[in-house]
Amino acid sequence: MMPRPGKGDPETDEAVYKAVLTAILEGRIEAGTKLAETPLAEVFGVSRERIRKVLHRLVAERRLEAIPNRGVRVPEPSLEDVRAVYQAHRVLEAGILHALAGRLDADLLQRLETHIGWEQRAAMERDRASSVRLSGEFHLLLADALGNAEISAFLRNLLTRSSIMVSVYESAADSICGVHEHAAIVEALASNNVDKAISLSAEHFRHIESRLRLKKPEVEKPDLASLFTPLRVPEP
Repeated sequence: MMPRPGKGDPETDEAVYKAVLTAILEGRIEAGTKLAETPLAEVFGVSRERIRKVLHRLVAERRLEAIPNRGVRVPEPSLEDVRAVYQAHRVLEAGILHALAGRLDADLLQRLETHIGWEQRAAMERDRASSVRLSGEFHLLLADALGNAEISAFLRNLLTRSSIMVSVYESAADSICGVHEHAAIVEALASNNVDKAISLSAEHFRHIESRLRLKKPEVEKPDLASLFTPLRVPEP
């Protein structure tokens, strides 16, 4: 059992939330794995009520899914789910890039290039959770540049689903390829070649889809204590 993290306060809830989310994004938990309240409460040294609150939050964010009579689990997307999500990504980003054709400026390009640098650093440091998060944020930078809250909200929802697919089904080494593909899209935008950027974006999402290795979860029950990093809760 991990050391009990002191007082039961919002900081503890956030620490447990981040520990579970990081384990998911780093691909340390197999698709389909059940996350039960009692074992997690023992691992983190907190009450079941606090674990329930964290799990409900992750379900609401679509990081986890609640299945009637089966509990809360890491999503196990089907091949059809993967195809539908990545088709949506290709269609949506093509529209975003087309709409950006007349709005590209030095400020946006600088932000994109700076972001690529952060992605490259995360890849070099083999920081899987940051790589997954930054990859999604790259596409959000493009969408948010349009100033359309509906498009940005739709993309955020889509990225929540696809980031889980990447976390549980993609090899960690393949994330580096995504960084190079993002850089190529930015290079095309910097050259005012939006058609090329759209083509590269479509290839990028197809590559991610093809790299996902759908696999069945392990039959053996996982050792939850070995999956989570120790809590670091600020001193009161």
